[in-house]
Amino acid sequence: MSGDGRTNELGAFLRARRAELTPREVGLPDTGPRRRVRGLRREEVAVLVSISTDYYTRIEQGRRQASEPVLAALARVLRLDEEERAYLLELAGRGGAARPRRRAERRVQPALRRLLAELTTTPALVLGRRMDILDWNPMAAALLTDFARVPERHRNYIWLLFSDPAMRALHAHWEESARSCVAMLRGEAGRDPEDPRMAALVGELSVRDDDFRRWWGDHRVAARVGGSKTLRHPVAGELVLDWDTVASVTAPEQQLVLWTAEPGTPTHEGLRFLASWAGDAARSAPPSAR
Repeated sequence: MSGDGRTNELGAFLRARRAELTPREVGLPDTGPRRRVRGLRREEVAVLVSISTDYYTRIEQGRRQASEPVLAALARVLRLDEEERAYLLELAGRGGAARPRRRAERRVQPALRRLLAELTTTPALVLGRRMDILDWNPMAAALLTDFARVPERHRNYIWLLFSDPAMRALHAHWEESARSCVAMLRGEAGRDPEDPRMAALVGELSVRDDDFRRWWGDHRVAARVGGSKTLRHPVAGELVLDWDTVASVTAPEQQLVLWTAEPGTPTHEGLRFLASWAGDAARSAPPSAR
């Protein structure tokens, strides 16, 4: 793989992280308010990592590959969390053996498809790389949107979150959800900086939405591991849902995403009502629409 995209992203990531730290936060003397750069200077990072300014500059400019000890020191100095450290290693080409990429692969694993069919009261969908929506069950369509009506090229969770007004209104804390999705997408982009479909998705969203463009430029990264979100559903009312992911062993880039609620809670009852409503709607639809 060509290193151009990876090294360019590495430099941007390092610049973004050092811009967030002040000399005082890392134990350096503050030279006063008249600093020409926001955050730490390159030479200050170099001092803290115990390397020359020229060495650090070459790393940031993509002209020299950093050793693992230097990367570990950079992660410590820049106060990276676990996901950010893993992202740094990926960008620096130290993230382990390269994994084969099947960029055109969109076929859902049969086991995941069967599991989707069995989940009659739990919203679930299969996400691929870039948060492409590969498959879903009727409950996910009832909860989020009728994915069958969305053109395949826009059948993408983050695209809908930023571009569909109904999806924005559905998320009670839209900004929090959207920023989290941007960070997840950024983490995925670091694993394959030359993916043309990722570049097209990011480019389109950057043109369409100022928030996406600004948050993408923050270079925050996160893993798609689960959490909680509140939805304001037009039929089921307010739903406070836990979401989690299950990866396929045979296709690790495909993840089953599940939305659940604690039994006995209003949200659990709301999901049961939504399942009943979705079933009634399906039974009353003409055969051609089923």
